[in-house]
Amino acid sequence: MCGRYVMARAVGDLVAELEAEADAALELRASWNVAPTTDVPIVLERIIDGELHRQVHVAQWGLVPGWAKDPAVGVRAFNARSETAAQKPTFRAALKSRRAGVPVQGYYEWKKSPDGKTKQPYFVHSPDGTLITFAGLYEWWKDPAKADGDPEQWLLSCSILTMASPPDGELATLHDRLPVPLNREGLAAWLDPQAPAPAQLLEMVLADAYAQAATWVLDPVSAAVGNVRNNGPELIEPVTA
Repeated sequence: MCGRYVMARAVGDLVAELEAEADAALELRASWNVAPTTDVPIVLERIIDGELHRQVHVAQWGLVPGWAKDPAVGVRAFNARSETAAQKPTFRAALKSRRAGVPVQGYYEWKKSPDGKTKQPYFVHSPDGTLITFAGLYEWWKDPAKADGDPEQWLLSCSILTMASPPDGELATLHDRLPVPLNREGLAAWLDPQAPAPAQLLEMVLADAYAQAATWVLDPVSAAVGNVRNNGPELIEPVTA
């Protein structure tokens, strides 16, 4: 599962790390406590005038399918299970041709104490501080209440794919679900809107996920991260568990 994460990179740094382009007016809000329904950066690829362009966009975290009558459905769709995404009406169309990468500096997960009465939050991140990019899906939703030409007529939203956690190791003790990471080659394949076989593509990225996750560092951090109103770099400072 992935329900809170960190994304505080500046636009220029994000574009450089993802080898993408972005609109000159794109603005990103640095956050050390990203929660569902907030706006987050995603990377996707689109064919424009016959050429493939990798772009950074801002999307609502919580996928709203094009057929939805109300964008509130996105509240429950911030994660998509990789085992069932191809069958679920909310995700299956996006899996075919609207795949995205969701860049993070790390994510939070909570471990129960031995007595089950408290939970210790952990910040999960790469050992060298480089971005982790999760496999995601995106959709465009058109608001019927908005007039054509209104810049707020279209809502871009996204979801993060998850898989079963590794059968052993420290990550297995945090949660039974794991956000699916993409390496450099996996990201290029995942973003390709013309990939002919989404099922095989998904199988490929899942096969490499545990190897990437095995390199991650798990730092115990302050319980303050549990309140989404708390937001600052101090949230990722290690503490004594």
